[in-house]
Amino acid sequence: MGHVIVVTDATFEEEVLAQRGTVLVDFGAAWCPPCRALEPILEAVASERAGSLKVVSIDTDASPESARKCAVRATPTLVVFRDGERRSAHVGAIPKSKILALIDR
Repeated sequence: MGHVIVVTDATFEEEVLAQRGTVLVDFGAAWCPPCRALEPILEAVASERAGSLKVVSIDTDASPESARKCAVRATPTLVVFRDGERRSAHVGAIPKSKILALIDR
């Protein structure tokens, strides 16, 4: 993933919560087929919205603390943050058009 930034529990606050602007967080897991299916879609969204949107991915198995703090109970879960505040979320894989609608809400 070239445009999608991988974060961990150690970097989540700096890369997501402390950011100005919009951040889309993909909470996923390596063993999750729908999560893997989302990867190229998220890469396309990150590339198209470069400069106005930051897209990050976090593995909930390797970094469970951030998932717990964000009340993530299933993978994949997409969460939109604006200026460090949670604004919207969706559980499950969705097409690019719905991801863009989630971001633009």
